[in-house]
Amino acid sequence: MKKLMLLGLAVLVTPVLAQTVPPTSGPAANGSPAWSYKPSFPDPTGHTLVAPDGTVTVARPTGPSPIRATDDVPGCQGSIVCGRRGGFPRGQMMRVFWNPMPGWTPDYSYNLPRGLGGLPSVGLDSKGNLWAFQRRAPGEAQLMKFDANKKLVLSVGDDVITHRSKAHGLAVDAQDNVWITDAGMSTVQKLSPDGKLLLTIGTNGKRGDWDEAKGQRLLWQPVMVAFAKNGDAYIAMGHANESPNDAGNTDPENNIGAPRILQVTSDGKFVRQWFGNEVGQGKFNDAHGLAVDPRTGDVWIGDREQYRIVVYSGDGKFLRTILTRNLVCALHFDNEGNPWMGSGQDGQFLKLDRASGKVVGAVGNGMGIGPGQFTEASYFVFDRQGNLYAGDTSVGRITVMKKPR
Repeated sequence: MKKLMLLGLAVLVTPVLAQTVPPTSGPAANGSPAWSYKPSFPDPTGHTLVAPDGTVTVARPTGPSPIRATDDVPGCQGSIVCGRRGGFPRGQMMRVFWNPMPGWTPDYSYNLPRGLGGLPSVGLDSKGNLWAFQRRAPGEAQLMKFDANKKLVLSVGDDVITHRSKAHGLAVDAQDNVWITDAGMSTVQKLSPDGKLLLTIGTNGKRGDWDEAKGQRLLWQPVMVAFAKNGDAYIAMGHANESPNDAGNTDPENNIGAPRILQVTSDGKFVRQWFGNEVGQGKFNDAHGLAVDPRTGDVWIGDREQYRIVVYSGDGKFLRTILTRNLVCALHFDNEGNPWMGSGQDGQFLKLDRASGKVVGAVGNGMGIGPGQFTEASYFVFDRQGNLYAGDTSVGRITVMKKPR
């Protein structure tokens, strides 16, 4: 009798297991475009030369990388986001590609100074000037400003901001001040519209915990900044796929090692902070994307390695979680208040339904170095006409995806 019961159970289970093989494509449905898997493209990690027409040539150095200065951020270990030794290489991942909306065309008329280095972030000010933050070699200007005619009008060098080991996020506030983050040297800097340094938050080269009670004001791998309506700045910290295991080390000033959101006033004074990697709803292992909902003031956090968006109120109370099929590398709201996400190495910018989080549109041609492609689609902005401006963390070019009229 027991044998018969077990046999019957096996018969019942077998067809269920057969249905668990995930699909590799899907049709347009319920307001979402069709999607399919696409192969990865070899990541040039910024070792590229870009022609004036946007054509990219990969130029890998034979010796040490000239782009990034040395810092002491430990390599990934002891965490599930690091991957196992001998496991499936990240560069062989299949990428989720959504059929793009028709009519969006790439423009490459912003010309950067010739040189190596990916460009992870851009920002627009109220006058239509475009700021760009690039990973360049020591001694080369990393922060640049282009006027509304796409002419380079300002380069901010190491004499002002010192060399940024891992240039990461850039955001422009309501007063046209520019905020930049360095995930390697663990600082956030605020500059005036004419490139003067106004404020540095954190200590250059000192990664650690912000403990207001002790007067200890250190940052831990800050990656992006976003702003509340009252001018407060939210700083997203925690590059989880690089250093998720700082907690419990021998440095007394750096024992938490947790992704977090730090809220400060426009002049850098502490308001509050909340942490991600604890047990419970709404926690996050990474805080790579960051945007403030212009309608509600809610803070949207991109938990990149966990393929999810976590939404908090402006005062740090958890509201909801949105699961995604793509890496949440960046978040931004367009002029109509719709949420978008940059899908990292999946190479697209995705328009989301704000209620459900489902993809309702896509811009970009996927992972690569061809026209309209991105090796790593990261921080981006929209102009008043709805055109999308983006850098590429692994390629040194600025792309304008022009919205169809």
